[in-house]
Amino acid sequence: MMVPVALLLLGTLTAVVGPRLLARADWPDREPVVALWVWQCVVAAVLLCCALSMTLSAAAAWQAVRGHLFGTAPRPVVQAYALGAAGPWAATTAVALACGGLWSLAMLVREVVRARARRHLRRTELLVRAPLLPGEEPAGRRLTVLEGERSDAWWLPGTAPRLVITTAALRRLEGRRLDALLAHEQGHDRARHDWLLHCSAALAGGFPQVPVFAAFRGEMHRLVELAADDTASRRFGRLTTALALVELNEDRGVFGPCPAPEAHVPRRVHRLLTPPDRLPALHRLRLTAVAALVPVLPVLVTLVPGLRAMGWPH
Repeated sequence: MMVPVALLLLGTLTAVVGPRLLARADWPDREPVVALWVWQCVVAAVLLCCALSMTLSAAAAWQAVRGHLFGTAPRPVVQAYALGAAGPWAATTAVALACGGLWSLAMLVREVVRARARRHLRRTELLVRAPLLPGEEPAGRRLTVLEGERSDAWWLPGTAPRLVITTAALRRLEGRRLDALLAHEQGHDRARHDWLLHCSAALAGGFPQVPVFAAFRGEMHRLVELAADDTASRRFGRLTTALALVELNEDRGVFGPCPAPEAHVPRRVHRLLTPPDRLPALHRLRLTAVAALVPVLPVLVTLVPGLRAMGWPH
């Protein structure tokens, strides 16, 4: 009954090694979309290790679970997993991992509910500050302009997504720079970055002592902005996108000597003003394929005893 233990060790190794390798690599800022994919694969592998270990531990602890899981399996396959030799720790492990899974689901539901409540509150505030005109349908309003002395713009996702921008931002942003800002926010919407942020926030909030989940949340916030910057720069140019970021944020003190909550903006501007240094297409494809194999490893570890019992490979 070593497979659940091996899965937990593999999950721990992935959680420790994966973030360190990504932190030392020099390509995530150059290829944020690939980096987003790699991070998702690492976290998925960790969660899959826990789920498979929980399932096999439950099968070892309770006959009913074993019957459902191995009901149609040949006897040599069942014997290969040595389910009957498990000690009392099997039930404890299964219950602990199940509680962790339920807690993760609860945190995700809480995060989604809170996000929807925030969106509902902001939509209500928008209707107060920018009421609908006679005959205007809410679903048809893709752009909302608010009176304001501070330059600001944000994308409000949901069933009727819209771009909200202040008059101060409109005075600063003209022509292609405004188009670049719109493309940036639409890039978030098309890639469903809000769901990545929800999942990472749920894991980090539910398990604050687990470093891999905290790193996952931090990198998601950073990489989604870089990916949206690249979406805008491909359509309107890197200089135009950088100037739009500068004009939108220069009144917030982010370019001064004192740190600000938006301290990542100067780094994004510098990145856009630096000549692009993308990885070759074959290298990107190789990274994508290798990352996709990471969640496959727990499945292979789980299936190896059964495959050997059936005489594969010969």
